[in-house]
Amino acid sequence: MKDIASIARDRITVAPSLLAADFTQLESQCREVALAGADALHLDVMDGHFVPNISFGVPVVKSLRKKCDLFFDTHLMISHPKQYAKAFVDAGSDLLTFHVECDDMIDAVLDECDRLGVPAGLSLKPGTPAEAVFPYLERVKLILVMTVEPGFGGQSFMADQMPKLARIKREIKRRALPVIVEVDGGVAPATAPQVASHGGSMLVAGTAVFRAPEGMAKAIESLKANTAILDSAL
Repeated sequence: MKDIASIARDRITVAPSLLAADFTQLESQCREVALAGADALHLDVMDGHFVPNISFGVPVVKSLRKKCDLFFDTHLMISHPKQYAKAFVDAGSDLLTFHVECDDMIDAVLDECDRLGVPAGLSLKPGTPAEAVFPYLERVKLILVMTVEPGFGGQSFMADQMPKLARIKREIKRRALPVIVEVDGGVAPATAPQVASHGGSMLVAGTAVFRAPEGMAKAIESLKANTAILDSAL
């Protein structure tokens, strides 16, 4: 398992979302995005229940782990993350992020992650207030703020989530916690400055990287160029 400490909190990092890759060429796409400068690979797991879509599961993660050395940032958009945590850890996930809105007890899922020795992240949907994750900040390594409704790629960025993002970042800074703030949904070179200025340091970008006309490397370089304005509005 790769150490989450390898993901910097004081500069912009990029975790391209596998959902936007060419699924007929996953091995080569993962190799290319790694060479292009990705810091992690974001794996969106959907169960068709928590969100209205089904993506991929344990077998794909396990297969990719054999071919890809990137940090596996696994986002469990599923109703019962506790039930499947061990399977995804065994498959090679380096971080498990689950939703505060899931059907399991949050502390029970965090206990399971502790038992498995895997760092946990907590995500919240656009309609969920920032304060919903505050009770758990000492127990997680990452907070994922969704700037689209989870379930489908290619949606438009929801700028109205920026105040919530900033509230979460301020609370993390107030408590001096080593928690990464990640943002997922409509992130692209045009929207990344807003994310960075409101405290988001780990950018999940799917279409903007895997389908960038200028190529993956230039797309990632453009996203990372926002490090200079990280936290500037806080």
